[in-house]
Amino acid sequence: MDSLITAAGLALAAGNPLAALDRVALREDAPALALRGIAMAQLGDFDRAKVLLRRAGRAFGPKEAVARARCVVAEAEIALVSRDLGWPSKALDAARSTLEKHGDRLNAAHAGHLKVRRLLLIGRLDEAEDVLAGLDPSPLPPASRAAHELAVAGIAMRRLKTKAARAALEWARHAARRAGIPGLMAEVDSAFLALETPAARLIAGGEEHPLLLEEVEALQASRALVVDTFRYIVHKQETTISLATRPVLFALARALAEAWPADVPRATLIARAFGGRHADESHRARLRVEIGRLRAELRPLAGIGATSQGFALKPREAGSVAVLARPIEERHAAVLAFLADGESWASSALALALGAGQRSVQRALEQLAETGKVQSFGHGRARRWMTPPVAGFTTTLLLPSPLPNGYER
Repeated sequence: MDSLITAAGLALAAGNPLAALDRVALREDAPALALRGIAMAQLGDFDRAKVLLRRAGRAFGPKEAVARARCVVAEAEIALVSRDLGWPSKALDAARSTLEKHGDRLNAAHAGHLKVRRLLLIGRLDEAEDVLAGLDPSPLPPASRAAHELAVAGIAMRRLKTKAARAALEWARHAARRAGIPGLMAEVDSAFLALETPAARLIAGGEEHPLLLEEVEALQASRALVVDTFRYIVHKQETTISLATRPVLFALARALAEAWPADVPRATLIARAFGGRHADESHRARLRVEIGRLRAELRPLAGIGATSQGFALKPREAGSVAVLARPIEERHAAVLAFLADGESWASSALALALGAGQRSVQRALEQLAETGKVQSFGHGRARRWMTPPVAGFTTTLLLPSPLPNGYER
């Protein structure tokens, strides 16, 4: 093995790309091109990194399948970090299979962790868990073990299992310290911060206050009837009623829950559900119809009683009523939630993560840009959108699945 190549590889493994470049910067052979590509990726020059890795993949001979597979895995990591979620995932699966076949378990595990992270970003928790379950962390070196535990914690947070998340993050912190890679330790610290930062707002009895993820978990397990604005559901313990495809009914349910135990005037309900400023007889007739539909949907959990002024929510059993709301609410809140991770996103990647049409997402981004909430750089297919992280709340932890048309509400 070439001593310079070995030294460059060790430098990259330790998170020191400049030291790696010192050894291979002027070389054009396939291994050097691959290492230069990884070094440029660690330095943040993703475009140059992709060019170098593709050159390396073509330069490796037909008998060097493992080396080519490693280049594919490195390119997949760059795509993930740069939020190019449309990058062909089948190529990563094929590379992972090649690595496993040739006994390169470390890089095969790395490929698996990349797949898990991508699945988490697009809300496919079940698939992410299946992939992670097939990865044995015990033989992994510290850096890879930290990545594994970060993936475990990411799933646990989105499943609202905060104890499991904390345990995984403690393992990740221990492994990251053993690896001695500053960037990895910073990633673990950032994940811990998500557990200590408000993830939602609780609205109940005319008051509201922020909730940590652990408090959200406790609320979901309580006897409270909860109107969840993240998933557009109404639930109490094991009973869940989805209103994700019924925006008018959900708006009425939320208004009634926010006012509970008081009633809500008809004019207020009309304004919340239909956007009507002045209630006429047609609005009132439509309200009666929609209240009847909501009453039928919520029958397992609550009734809706008419009052002299309007309507009031009447839970079937004892317990409180609460609304679980997003930390910041506006029309395109879900788009902002993904952008708040501080990374640059393509509109196609956002559309994939949100389960929405790309043109709809582009319109949302343009409207947010007009108000200065997001900014873009690049042109055409290279255009990316980003915003500085919004201080004071977590981002996508409570957005574990694509929201059907919900990101526009």
